[in-house]
Amino acid sequence: MKISQAVGNACTVPASNVATQDSNRARESKIIYLPGTNCEIKSQALLSAYTSYQVGGAAELYVAPRDVEGLQASLKYAKERDLRVTTLGAGSNLLVSDRGISGLVIATRHLRYKYFDHQTGQITVAAGESIPSLALEAAKLGWQGLEWAVGIPGSVGGAVVMNAGAHNSCIADILVSAQVLSPDGTLETLTPEELGYAYRTSLLQGSDRVVTQATLQLQPGFDPALVTATTKQHRQHRLSTQPYNYPSCGSVFRNPKPYAAGWLIEQSGLKGYQIGGAQVANLHANFIVNRGGAKANDIFRLIRHIQQEVQERWSILLEPEVKMLGEFQAA
Repeated sequence: MKISQAVGNACTVPASNVATQDSNRARESKIIYLPGTNCEIKSQALLSAYTSYQVGGAAELYVAPRDVEGLQASLKYAKERDLRVTTLGAGSNLLVSDRGISGLVIATRHLRYKYFDHQTGQITVAAGESIPSLALEAAKLGWQGLEWAVGIPGSVGGAVVMNAGAHNSCIADILVSAQVLSPDGTLETLTPEELGYAYRTSLLQGSDRVVTQATLQLQPGFDPALVTATTKQHRQHRLSTQPYNYPSCGSVFRNPKPYAAGWLIEQSGLKGYQIGGAQVANLHANFIVNRGGAKANDIFRLIRHIQQEVQERWSILLEPEVKMLGEFQAA
């Protein structure tokens, strides 16, 4: 079984083992019920419904557990059939191929819970929780430390995997630990040092472990009105400087310091450049937007075109921040 990190129905799994089924029959079924559970696996689920770009083909098999036990059962199902596993969070930093994804896609979007420890100022939060919603909730309590995150579309799990950040802050700055699930079903807790954080990346990217929850250290005891005002200012700044009127994945490229990727793209004359339904945003050049009817391959080709133009002019190869899953055609 191979697992790739990208970030349904309820899955409640009893102690009994999941019976083995013929894998070919399973793949042809429209709905697969794991024996002894109420866990539902769907076949040929369109992933365009689960990504912020609103593009992409179907998952061969798709499941969205609501608890860790369901997640463990799904991984076991895949392991018994030697299925490739792809984990999907909020789908906000993701480009899925028009050809879809083979194997089993496990969405963590329904892993939802959070606990605010008022004595320590720590929040323990499940992987599927929304980062912007969490930032606003913390601000209303007067807890500082997440104001920067209010404009980041995505889930906690995805933020932990990619070390999401903004306004000179990032998840690594406030992470106490992350709980991850291995393919064999075992849980372990990792520190930021063990996660190997760097700019917009961690050792979890490309690994075979799935984030289930994170514990964040904030600073309580501040005026809720002031913290909320600062948080909303960050959100307003994002809305005024970045395009949210069309589907996008957020920033497409990492910033090659000391430059900003958007500045390099703009100076290359690419604002407004379009391939099919995909366009370099006029408001912020490090965004590619779906102007309507775009295919995933339109976006992929535009990414490659931007890389070529910037490299020819600046001798800098922009590195995509968006994760691309599946097969694409360059031309």
